[in-house]
Amino acid sequence: MPKSLKISLLALSVVFVLFLFLGVNTRGVSAAGDQSQDGAYRQINVYGEVLQHIQNDYVEDPNISSVTNGALHGLLESLDADSSYLSPDDYKAYKEDKGGKAQVGINVSKRYGYATVVSVVPGTPAEKANLSDGDIIEAIGNQDTRDLSLAMIQRMLEGAPGSELDLAVIRPRQAKPQKVVLNRVVITEPAVSETLYDNSSILYLKPYILDKDHVNAIEAKLHSMNKTGTKKILLDLRDVSAGEDAEATRLANFFLQSGTIVTLEGQKFPKQTFAADSSKTVNATGPLAVLVNRGTAGPAEIVAAAIADNKRGDLIGERTFGEGIQQKTFELPDGGAIILSVAKYASPKGKKFEDEAVTPATQVASNYDLDDVDDSDTDNANNAPAIKHNQPDDQLSKALEMLKAKAA
Repeated sequence: MPKSLKISLLALSVVFVLFLFLGVNTRGVSAAGDQSQDGAYRQINVYGEVLQHIQNDYVEDPNISSVTNGALHGLLESLDADSSYLSPDDYKAYKEDKGGKAQVGINVSKRYGYATVVSVVPGTPAEKANLSDGDIIEAIGNQDTRDLSLAMIQRMLEGAPGSELDLAVIRPRQAKPQKVVLNRVVITEPAVSETLYDNSSILYLKPYILDKDHVNAIEAKLHSMNKTGTKKILLDLRDVSAGEDAEATRLANFFLQSGTIVTLEGQKFPKQTFAADSSKTVNATGPLAVLVNRGTAGPAEIVAAAIADNKRGDLIGERTFGEGIQQKTFELPDGGAIILSVAKYASPKGKKFEDEAVTPATQVASNYDLDDVDDSDTDNANNAPAIKHNQPDDQLSKALEMLKAKAA
């Protein structure tokens, strides 16, 4: 293919994606007086000039395919961590992936350009290897996660049961990445944990995912409180980052008789308001505390913000991860695709989770933070530092203290 044609195709790809972002269509092209469209045309001229310099002045003959992929990856990821560009080969593999494969037990997003561990599922290979919230996955196998879309990162973490997953992980206080080798297994999310505190006056509930089964289990346990005379509730949403937004809304509704639970809105996405339905309320009056941390993300943030903004209970712990979007896939003429965030979830007070996360009124640092990493103790199999788990749980202690002080 002639070099000039390759450059033209690259320019057309960039222009096409840019038009998708700005909502430009065939009817709107004539309205060149619009400021946003004028800005788009100016940027297209800039792109064209840059591409011309690459063609004529770069030190060697450029690999146009790599330039195209890099440009489109950067364009999408400059918007937010979840928006992704998929090359034709990536999109084909993405569509053929039916899910249901073995994993290692980590939920990931992208931060600072790299894959980041949001939370770890208990009892999985990832937990046994001492992976934890905030760890940076620099590479999967020989592929740098900086060069991969989030959609492809999530796909690469999956595989056949028993297959090996090679990761290069950067941990707190360690400058060099460490090699971590994990075996993929079929993950089963733990059941909702239940504990009674303070002479059975406080019901502690810990889900690990907010899907239908786990939310149903919480509902059943809330209904059974009358049998034990339990009046107070402690909901632990720490390290809960997976699930379904609809189930999170349903869970929040268990504690609210009225008021807004969450809103969803985008540039071309009409605002939707999800309000509490009194017929679905289970316990709207009992003292309630909710624990969150940096591993609390997505659906769990919907619940935490609804409880806090409606002043239904106390929020305790750390600032959450900050994630909550709805996405749409746009197929491109060359067989590739973009996965674009088209709407963002926001708290009842209007704070978008993706932008501001959720900050508890009562902030308590995690005990499993930097000081809990023992640099002198490494896991021989993975060359990973061991994390001490025998520390007291200050966040839990503070939540229990606050609940004990409340009248039932």
